[in-house]
Amino acid sequence: MFGAILLAVLIPLGALALGVRRELDRRLTREYQARVEAMAAVLESDLRRESGLVEQRLQAIVTQLSKDNRFRLAVQGDVASRAYLLDLAGQAMRLSGLALLQVQDSTGRILSSGHFRNEFDRLEPQLPRLLESGPDSLVLLRARTPDSAVLALARIDSIRIAGRAFKISGGVKADPRLLGGPPRDSSLAVRLEYPGTATTSVPGSRIVRELRLPYIDLTTGPGVTMDTARLLVTQSLDALEFLRNGVTRWFLLALALTVLVAVLGAAWLSALVSRPLRDLAEKTARVDLDRLDQSFATERSDEIGSLSRLLADMMDRLRASSVRVRDAERRAAIGDLARQVNHDIKNGLAPIRNVLRHLSQVLQQDPAALPEVFEARRSTLESSVEYLGTLARNYDRLAPGMERKACDVNAIVQQVVRNISHDGAGIRTQLAPQQPLALADALMVRRILENLVGNARDSLSGKADGEVTVSTEQVAGGPGPDRVRITVADTGVGMSESELNRAFDDFYTTKSGGTGLGLSIVRRLILDLDGTLRVDTQPGTGTRVVVELPPAPANESRA
Repeated sequence: MFGAILLAVLIPLGALALGVRRELDRRLTREYQARVEAMAAVLESDLRRESGLVEQRLQAIVTQLSKDNRFRLAVQGDVASRAYLLDLAGQAMRLSGLALLQVQDSTGRILSSGHFRNEFDRLEPQLPRLLESGPDSLVLLRARTPDSAVLALARIDSIRIAGRAFKISGGVKADPRLLGGPPRDSSLAVRLEYPGTATTSVPGSRIVRELRLPYIDLTTGPGVTMDTARLLVTQSLDALEFLRNGVTRWFLLALALTVLVAVLGAAWLSALVSRPLRDLAEKTARVDLDRLDQSFATERSDEIGSLSRLLADMMDRLRASSVRVRDAERRAAIGDLARQVNHDIKNGLAPIRNVLRHLSQVLQQDPAALPEVFEARRSTLESSVEYLGTLARNYDRLAPGMERKACDVNAIVQQVVRNISHDGAGIRTQLAPQQPLALADALMVRRILENLVGNARDSLSGKADGEVTVSTEQVAGGPGPDRVRITVADTGVGMSESELNRAFDDFYTTKSGGTGLGLSIVRRLILDLDGTLRVDTQPGTGTRVVVELPPAPANESRA
């Protein structure tokens, strides 16, 4: 619920914050662009105005010189007018308001210099050529003065006296406000960068417009060339960043309030919904077939009340079903016990039946031999009666007793084979010569063998050459202890994979009249004796059952 409430509020809140930031950026960027364009237009207008002012002043000086006879005499070589020519540029510069003025002949020789009088008679032929090549004839010029240097916006004009051409270069001092001085707008800045200097970025601002000016530096010595200076107009982003930070702060505040409200709302809703559900879950967890006293009675009229009434109805049905289940379990347990008792009694009666049938045959065929045969078969009768008596005592306690001690597996195999068939027909034994002793209950081992050998004999029905082989051996257990192995193999019909998967289930049988308990009993007895069971079978080729039991300790084997 907390996540759902948070998402339901945060998604539109985040979209609003993002939209406000983008709208601020878009509108302020557009406004800044307009202001920068206006600033650039003002700068270009100022530069054109300065260019026109310099042009007018130079034209006035040219007009005056064309009428000045002393200047005419001086340029024609009059020695008396030489001093006048030296002071001419300085006087004209001061009268016209220029910061730089220089008169040169056609060879580039300086005849008069107003900004630096000592420049007289120096050759500087590249300056007029460079000034004339500038766009609109306006050039940013740095020249020497007696004290330092002057930076001026310069132009050039020309005059012809007595058939000779003269170049007049002049300029006004560059306005600091125009070339990087105090800005007209506090958010805008103008900066002049000279050739060869890297562009420096000002924190919180960005370059938005660049104006290029031809630049000549006469202070670097001979070999003067024209380069380009850049006039950079930058816009401060402090206002935009301030607005962004304000939007961010309000968004974070709204986010904190949203999270707080979502937590409180989720806690209230979860307490309203989850507490009764948790109570129901705890009551349901305590429900057991032996504990059906939980009460789900409620007076609530909401969905939780409906669920409680549904659970109460379920408890009533469980109580009724529990009584029926217990009765069915008692009847099933009694039936299982009766079937197991019947199966074990049938196994114990089989040898007695065989002996009585044998005695009947001897009585009919050779009555005189009856005492001798009876004496020979007497041990079988006594063993079977003792087996049935032991079963009776065990079932009398409703739990088979188990007395684990060293027992001779070979002797048990011989007794079982002798009891099942008085003539041994169809059964063959391969007993280990060392008489392996297993740590087991002799009665339980006999019950295991009687079931396995009986099933093997039954699988031979319909096969005249069928045979059952019972073998014993002592096998090494590898890293573990040795084992006593008993193998019952037959050449009967075998089992399919599906039949093998169900062979050890209770009451599963493929024989008419069978109880389906033989192999189930075998499996339980082997597990009780800490043994293992393995079955190898193929339809039509027979079955091989391998039982491995723990061996008797050495001291019991010697005893």
